[in-house]
Amino acid sequence: MEARLQRRLQRQGWDLAVDAYEPLWQAQLAGAQAALLAGAALAPGEQVLDVACGTGLVTFAAARAVGPTGRVVGVDLAGRMVAAAGRRADTLGLANVGFARMDAEALALPDASVDAVLCSLGLMYLPEPAQALREMRRVLRPGGRLALAVWGDRARCGWQAVFGIVDAEVTSEVCPLFFDLGQQDTLAHLCAALQFETVQQRRVAVTLEYADGVAASDAAFVGGPAALAWAHFDAAVRARARTRYLEAIAAWKHGAGYRVPGEFVIVTALR
Repeated sequence: MEARLQRRLQRQGWDLAVDAYEPLWQAQLAGAQAALLAGAALAPGEQVLDVACGTGLVTFAAARAVGPTGRVVGVDLAGRMVAAAGRRADTLGLANVGFARMDAEALALPDASVDAVLCSLGLMYLPEPAQALREMRRVLRPGGRLALAVWGDRARCGWQAVFGIVDAEVTSEVCPLFFDLGQQDTLAHLCAALQFETVQQRRVAVTLEYADGVAASDAAFVGGPAALAWAHFDAAVRARARTRYLEAIAAWKHGAGYRVPGEFVIVTALR
């Protein structure tokens, strides 16, 4: 897919997903986010950049870690996500956090200006993740820390059937390279090739729990990367897609709900 088109589709899709994202994914992503923040080892007074911040779940946790003498800036390509995060920051009364709409592949920040860069489950959506990592390295101070999370091995992510189901209904693939960075040591090797040092990787297995089939299928179609395609489906296509998805995750049905396996890859490194 042409890079400009991919960026536009991702921006539009995540703008559509903004209201559903936290209700459908906050609990399910908590394990990856906690592992990412533990790897970042943020300290009071530090300056932090959160790339692909979404509604600010990681940003707010980072802001609490760096305290009132530190500052965290969250950036995202989706304007509605950034706006929602800003409103939440106001509600929480967090004075040490800010948000801006920004392309991860062209960060509008000075060289060597932050102590740590975080990116939780954002690299999979970028046309050129290597370019985003170059930008992250550029804005890091010498000795600064990088902490990344991506989805892991496709075979260990029970919800992955959503992509094939959506692709069968549209003319182009939704996220053709989604699982590439989570295969084997791909992301760690990429970081090392881009001159990051002390690169470490670990895998985190999780269970994504949903109360019923509606919640499980809404998470797959409404609150994530398929949201743009879903918005254009008519009622018949939506019903067909839901049925196919629930069939795909039937092995993980537990009572009325579902316990779907997932895996994250956490990579940390230094500039």
